[in-house]
Amino acid sequence: MMHIVKQQHGRKEGARKLITISLCMIVKNEEDVLARCLDSVQHLVDEIVIVDTGSTDRTKEIARSYTARVIDFPWSDDFSAARNFSFSHATMDYIFWLDADDILPAEEQTKFLTLKRTLSSDIDSVTMIYSLAQDEYGKTISSVRRNRLVKRSNGFRWHGVVHEYLEVWGTILNSDITIIHQPNRCASDRNLQIYERQLAQGAEFSPRDLFYFANELFDHQQYERAIQYYEQFLQTKKGWVEDCIAACGKVADCFDALGDEEQAFRYVYQSFEYDTPRAECCCRLGYYFLQRKQYRLAAFWYHLATQLTMPSDSWGFVHHACWTWLSHLQLCVCYFYMGEYELAYQHPISLAQNASGIITGLNVPVNTGDRLLMAFFITTSGLSIAASVTGYASAGVAIS
Repeated sequence: MMHIVKQQHGRKEGARKLITISLCMIVKNEEDVLARCLDSVQHLVDEIVIVDTGSTDRTKEIARSYTARVIDFPWSDDFSAARNFSFSHATMDYIFWLDADDILPAEEQTKFLTLKRTLSSDIDSVTMIYSLAQDEYGKTISSVRRNRLVKRSNGFRWHGVVHEYLEVWGTILNSDITIIHQPNRCASDRNLQIYERQLAQGAEFSPRDLFYFANELFDHQQYERAIQYYEQFLQTKKGWVEDCIAACGKVADCFDALGDEEQAFRYVYQSFEYDTPRAECCCRLGYYFLQRKQYRLAAFWYHLATQLTMPSDSWGFVHHACWTWLSHLQLCVCYFYMGEYELAYQHPISLAQNASGIITGLNVPVNTGDRLLMAFFITTSGLSIAASVTGYASAGVAIS
């Protein structure tokens, strides 16, 4: 049973006892990023526990310059086992976990310190925003919310050999603290291979396992197999609603990649059976119709996306472009080709308001007198821009 509360700013500290925090990490061959991570949080926590799963580089040497608590753990193709082992060595009131390629920027460090000074002991878990990817201006383009700071005495456990999750209950505080994920190497097939070995050994996949295995297959462009496991996941009817919506979108992207437009459309519409439309789904439909040069239908779905408010407390993956600038960019294109120039003129301003970095990068003026020039510029370049961010146009970003 969980009770969700929102973070309240400006609470008086009074005589509240300051909580203590253990940072728990699992690492392997992270010499290039570990110091960057620890430098951003070492002054915020009271204990650092680093579990090494078999490094052959300088990772442990670097770790020992920050803490004496560097502990070896034999790797067993099971992320939960390693994380639970790291949690078992924590001794403080709360446990905070990070990966080596995560950082807490300066402004987020201030928020974290305020949280530490004001957190009530009746809070069982604090969620934080996880910025999975950023644009060239440092703005988040894909994010998800995760339980990050948990009460040690509750004995919360990790589950799942890969794409593991922390099972929590009680009173949950949704904070606005953002952790930045900045990997320095390309994604490998490590997770996919773990799933494949599990499958070969006859392991029974949970609905969540089916979903994330399908994601791995999708990311490695194994579209036919991805469809198979997404459909198995949906057929269980036991998936979390956000995963069901995401699965429908991913299946649509698979069929789109395979050239089956009819099935792609069917699965996007199927996502509406689970909840009200998400901006990602609207942009996906807009993209499909735009490719068909059915501009009025494309405009309908892009316009609907502009009317939606990006959720602040969503636990699903959020692709920010679909909720901000992308629909305005594509509406400008649609209205131009429809000959509705007055409507086309409106969207460069909305686009500028939603994506100042992109407009700056394009070096396009945004004053009223130059709206026509800007509309034409975006229209003539918009399709190529959209093509460069096809993941957002179809909402099929390969991050999981």
